[in-house]
Amino acid sequence: MFRPEGDGNGHGKGPGEPIPQPITTNGGPKVGVYVCHCGLNIAGTVDVAAVVAFASTLPNVTVARDYKFMCSDPGQELIEQDLRDGLVNRVVVASCSPLMHEMTFRRATAAGGQSPFYFQMASIREQVSWVVADGEDATEKAKALVAGAVRRVALHEYLEPRTAEVRPEVMIVGGGIAGIHAALTLADAGKHVYLVERESTIGGHMAKFDKTFPTLDCAACILTPKMSQVRSHPNITLWTYSDVVGVEGYTGDFTVRVRRRPRYVREDLCTGCLACIDACVHKQGKYTDEWNEGLSKRKPIYIPFPQATPALVVVDPEACIWFKTGKCPRPCIDACERDAFDFEQTETFEEVKVGAIVLATGFKTFDASRMPEYGYGLYPNVYTSLEVERLLNAAGPTSGEIELRDGTRPKVVGIIHCVGSRDAKHNLYCSRVCCMYSLKLAHMVKERTGAEVYNFYIDMRTPGKGYEEFYDKILKEGVHMVRGRVAGVTDEAASREEEGHLVIRAEDTLIGSVRRIPVDMVILAVGIEPQPDAQDVRRMFNISCGAEGFFTERHPKLAPVSTFTDGVFLAGACQGPKDIPDTVAQAGAAAAEALAMVDRGFVMLEASTAFIDPAVCAGCHTCVALCPFGAISFDRERKVAVVNEVVCKGCGVCAGACPSGAAQQHLFTDEEIFAEIEGVLAYV
Repeated sequence: MFRPEGDGNGHGKGPGEPIPQPITTNGGPKVGVYVCHCGLNIAGTVDVAAVVAFASTLPNVTVARDYKFMCSDPGQELIEQDLRDGLVNRVVVASCSPLMHEMTFRRATAAGGQSPFYFQMASIREQVSWVVADGEDATEKAKALVAGAVRRVALHEYLEPRTAEVRPEVMIVGGGIAGIHAALTLADAGKHVYLVERESTIGGHMAKFDKTFPTLDCAACILTPKMSQVRSHPNITLWTYSDVVGVEGYTGDFTVRVRRRPRYVREDLCTGCLACIDACVHKQGKYTDEWNEGLSKRKPIYIPFPQATPALVVVDPEACIWFKTGKCPRPCIDACERDAFDFEQTETFEEVKVGAIVLATGFKTFDASRMPEYGYGLYPNVYTSLEVERLLNAAGPTSGEIELRDGTRPKVVGIIHCVGSRDAKHNLYCSRVCCMYSLKLAHMVKERTGAEVYNFYIDMRTPGKGYEEFYDKILKEGVHMVRGRVAGVTDEAASREEEGHLVIRAEDTLIGSVRRIPVDMVILAVGIEPQPDAQDVRRMFNISCGAEGFFTERHPKLAPVSTFTDGVFLAGACQGPKDIPDTVAQAGAAAAEALAMVDRGFVMLEASTAFIDPAVCAGCHTCVALCPFGAISFDRERKVAVVNEVVCKGCGVCAGACPSGAAQQHLFTDEEIFAEIEGVLAYV
């Protein structure tokens, strides 16, 4: 058996050094074992030299080497050169997990002239060095895993990489700033984009803001030009007041079904003149205005805000007298010169085929009533941060004036941070934006009213360009900063100066005492949460969610916008809390990933797909029902199950459940798995 030149402990020569002559194995597999130090991640616990020496004694092993970082170019070159020189025709790399670098080493194997599937990985970092504290035990476990991988790779079958065509169209779900930016990026690159938004206008949460931190730019000045571009772009089909209700197909060829809810106004005729709203029999708003967070009333026919895109009115059938009684004279119809009303509209469905999908479904704010100690819903002058954003907005219910519900201006305002965030009872995570937007609200409230402002914070977190400078600016403006968690908000006065005010009871950790501060207005800086239907959405698109409910990316560092469903990408706060700059950056990244895939025109298919032996299949339908991707159908003529390898993702559910053993999986056949187990047990 060949052992590479080195120090006598199995250490191989590095790149550029003399190459040993190939060893003849009578036409059998020639396995090369390459053990990675991974800096000290592996070598700090595992005796790498001992593992290499052990590997060189295993059956069919002709080369055993180690290198500091096998994933580096010199490390990959070791593998490629040994393959070119005929020293090996199978490759085992003992390093990190396949999730991290399996594709890296498959490419290296292919570059050396062999099938990329003549490769097997032994995870001695995640499964050994990171979980086994004792060095000797870790080394022995690493040897066992290498022994199993060597036996297994000898049985790997020859597989050809396969491709499938990718359609050039892209769908984006969600029309907030993330969806808008991704849509424009793709459309400007010449791809046709379908942008689907459930609300009657695009813009998302950003359209509700007055200014953005830390530059205090006008949110509308930044956003509305982009909204107009989306509306007029020839490569964008905009569907608002619409929902995605079904997704079928596979990477590169998705069929998406979209439900379009009725506005009772024809989009091709309505010009947004708003004459119908003025003519409505309701002379004043009577119904809760959702866009203004319930701070104002609207009519049954309405437009969310003046810059809404598209500029189309919506009829609320639950509020409209005609829909409720059928007795309204409908002056709105008479007022419409374009004859745009259609009270017979029903929901319609559209089906489109796309090559890639970008999910930008956004977030919802924490429901402050879940923390009754802060008095939201009990005391009228306790507001959420989003409600105050609407008060500050020039298009809001008070035209940008900070007024309490009785019409007076507050003289003292308290802002409570981390409402619903960093709380063991609700959400443990930090919502990232609360500190900065609380500072912004403090500045704007003080600027508009001259009020004395208190910020109650746990820790001040300002990581971002210009953020710390903005914090310093607010401090210089005289805003009071109280470090400590607020215990509660009450209207019970303990002294004469507290009478007629709300009282915030909070610990001040900087002075070491509990304080009672009377205020006229309380602003709750509510955190960010996943959308209520996030679980339904993730099932529809076959992606996963984390413990908090946000969509999970393929890898937090190496693939932060990809998902485990190829062709489905993430953008914005649906993946986790983030501010506007990070949202736009991620939307651009998601658009770039989608563009790279559809521009290439094809996608590599999973090689480790399932297959069914028709001679053994009993036609029990077990695999058909269990397949999460709908890749298995039943051939009624032959009475056997059939796998569509284009749709199959190689999850192995069918192979594990098949009672007759007819369902197998390439690279995970029973023979290969048993060989790996035997290799591990033979050493142990």
